Amino acid sequence: MSIRIAATGSYVPERILTNQDLEKMVETNDEWILERTGISQRHIAREDESTSDMSIIAAQRAIEMAGITAADLDMIIVASITGDYHFPSVSCILQGRMGATNATCFDIAAACSGLITGIEIGVQMMRGNKRYKNVLVIGAEKLSSITDWTDRGTCILFGDAASCVILQNDGKAEDDVLVSSRLGAIGDHPQILCIPGGGSRMPISHEVIDKRLIYIKMEGSAVFKLAVNAMVNACKTVLEDAQVNPAQLRWLVPHQANMRIISAVGQRLDVDDKQVYTNVRRYGNTSAASIGLCLDELNRGGKIDRGDYLLLTAFGGGLTWGALLLKW
Repeated sequence: MSIRIAATGSYVPERILTNQDLEKMVETNDEWILERTGISQRHIAREDESTSDMSIIAAQRAIEMAGITAADLDMIIVASITGDYHFPSVSCILQGRMGATNATCFDIAAACSGLITGIEIGVQMMRGNKRYKNVLVIGAEKLSSITDWTDRGTCILFGDAASCVILQNDGKAEDDVLVSSRLGAIGDHPQILCIPGGGSRMPISHEVIDKRLIYIKMEGSAVFKLAVNAMVNACKTVLEDAQVNPAQLRWLVPHQANMRIISAVGQRLDVDDKQVYTNVRRYGNTSAASIGLCLDELNRGGKIDRGDYLLLTAFGGGLTWGALLLKW
């Protein structure tokens, strides 16, 4: 097989919400936010701008880079916890809007681990079925729609964005892009990062809305400890499996949750700070979109060369975790 990442794409909304803007909305300040998160600003979608609206722009940019058309796509995988609707899926909406009539479509809900989970699924399906030549994997979130803007513990963290990669089996690459992978979950702690209301367990009602249970709830300290341990262990596993050491990495690309988590992961893996890619200061936590935003910036900025090792790692609601070692 010769599966590679043929293209990347991303989109962030025009509106920027700075820490100074948040000072006018909730009891907080720029210094407090920066110290705890490393975030200065985040992009916020328009009220009439949905997850699929953002996704289609990111996808079109990747399609243009790959030199293909939407009709060439054999599969669309969308990772999101903020779909336009409970159903149908964002991927099906995109298929119709883009004219990707040949594409198999499905969404996955792995929160911040969504894009790396989608890449793993896409590669494995391509390995198992030669019919899949071009697979679009998108991570997209409109987190502003599920953020409680009265809760300073969470509203300072999140932003909106879409990002994607196109996996292509073109018969030209010497090696598969996916060298090693490890995905997993910690399913006995769902309550520490979740939206309690709105599902079948607690359907929408006046009481659910009044108690603000339709918004993200998070136990920050518990998430921090679990996230760092899970990401570090997953990264060590994939590096050991591939017999690659941290010094051989061109980039460590962690989920952009906050700088404290990112720094802790880099230090425990003994990866030089210059090899750890971050953009959380400009975008905040965009969940499933965050790693793809990094990849698109690296790719379009000429900061990746063919043959470079990239280590991607994430942790999100579920709780889900994982790491992928890619050979670009």
